[in-house]
Amino acid sequence: MRVTADTNILVRVAVNDDLEQARQERDLLRDAETGVLTLPALCECVWVARRGYRTGTGDIAAALQELLAAPSAAVDRPAVEAVLAMLKAGGDFADGVIAFEGRRLGGEVFASFDRQAVELVTAQGGDARFLPIN
Repeated sequence: MRVTADTNILVRVAVNDDLEQARQERDLLRDAETGVLTLPALCECVWVARRGYRTGTGDIAAALQELLAAPSAAVDRPAVEAVLAMLKAGGDFADGVIAFEGRRLGGEVFASFDRQAVELVTAQGGDARFLPIN
């Protein structure tokens, strides 16, 4: 069976707040021929874990790395690895996805009103421009 994991599945595995459900979901993903982890679901998962559950960045990164380590995991690995680096540096996962996808699609400069996002994209070797709010 090939399974695409919805955000609620990923959140349960990441935060482990219901041990029985988390076990069932880990088993499902482990036993699947392919466990598809989409970038939108990963973005939502990180957002819910950080905001809703107040999970620390290190714990979130570890949970994502555990999901990615599954032999059956189908994921945009170059994107997720770049985005995890941004997350571990204190940045926002979704900003990392936006910057990565933008570069891949031909964007030369990441532009944002978010100074931290611009600094982290620049630190990762990207060209970024901060647009101050007047």
